[in-house]
Amino acid sequence: MLLYEKFQESKGVTTDTRKELKDTLFFCLQGENFDGNTFVPLALEKGAKWVVTSDPQWSSEPKAIVVKDTLWALQELATYHRQKLGTPIIALTGSNGKTTTKELIYSVLNQSFNALKTEGNLNNHLGVPLTLLRLTFETDIAIVEMGANHPGEIARLCQIADPDFGYITNFGRAHLEGFGSFEGVIRAKSELYQYLKKDNKCIFFSEDNSLQRELLEGYEPTYSFSLEGREGANLQLSLLKSIPTVTLEWAGQEFSSALIGNYNATNIAAAMCIGRYFKLSAEAIRRGVEGYIPTNNRSQFVEKTRGNRVLMDAYNANPSSMHAAIEAFQALPSAHKVLILGDMKELGAYSEREHQQLVTDIAAYPWTAVLLIGENFGRTQTDFLKFATPAEANAYLAAHPFSDTLFLVKGSRSMTLEKIEI
Repeated sequence: MLLYEKFQESKGVTTDTRKELKDTLFFCLQGENFDGNTFVPLALEKGAKWVVTSDPQWSSEPKAIVVKDTLWALQELATYHRQKLGTPIIALTGSNGKTTTKELIYSVLNQSFNALKTEGNLNNHLGVPLTLLRLTFETDIAIVEMGANHPGEIARLCQIADPDFGYITNFGRAHLEGFGSFEGVIRAKSELYQYLKKDNKCIFFSEDNSLQRELLEGYEPTYSFSLEGREGANLQLSLLKSIPTVTLEWAGQEFSSALIGNYNATNIAAAMCIGRYFKLSAEAIRRGVEGYIPTNNRSQFVEKTRGNRVLMDAYNANPSSMHAAIEAFQALPSAHKVLILGDMKELGAYSEREHQQLVTDIAAYPWTAVLLIGENFGRTQTDFLKFATPAEANAYLAAHPFSDTLFLVKGSRSMTLEKIEI
């Protein structure tokens, strides 16, 4: 495979001319608003060893490799590389908690293995192949996150990565616009199960999740965990506490974390289960769980001035994750609590109903204040404070400063709630 030879001669793959390109294999990708083929001269100028382009005008350029479709070529290269190395791969998907669970699994497995993980949330048709192309012969195992907002996308990512193991965090009301319904979410996420089942590959799951039990009924091999004492689970754990942070018990030992909420208990349990499957000791698993500190606006506590503290969970949001985060937040000890919530995107026809249901549900709690940001929340029937943008909310917060208050900031990524100033 000519392209693979060029890849081996290079210092990795790049797709962005703003990054370091010297001696790399540069792919000219196309999108709705850009054409990477226009960057061939710049990529060569910045030292790319080879450029992969779909523009035939570069066929006479010695350092250019002309293909019909650069994204397809990148994906095929990644699959070939993955098969060449044969590294065990754990595929991870789900509606909520994918990235946190991925980080936990990595933190645990990396105690005993040279593990590789998806960086950030590069979990789509581009991010998955880029992750696979970071595999080396020194990599013992890889955790590959897979995201989707339309049917068929998980199936395609499985074709690219060819995983040996899989875990679905949960099925939630996310990306309803693309999936059409909650049933559509289940079918789409279950594409991972279908891929693994055809070759009898091992699936990790929670015995406490009735939907997962139903979908995997009669299938082997599986490896499961339970926080509720369900018979049949390979790993029996108990939730000792979730406030202020989660602590689990296993075999008479405590495993403490820096994460809050019952929903994160399942994420931690999954990482412990997978660690146990790969025969890690209890001590190694504990180091992995305790060593993970949330960052990047994911369940991250941030200390502010005037005694204020913020639970920043603004990386993404959907109805399921919103309710889980608010439930955990309201249980935290504080005399003064403020919600700052941004719109939940990609809900399609369900958007109005879901936003209205959320404001109705949170009205049952005695908040110090509730600030709603975005046009979807703006259309709800409520007496809570409403703002069109984070900038408008900041103006209110500057004019009405809080002290000794605990804040939850949560919304979809596009709402840019990290701009909130407290």
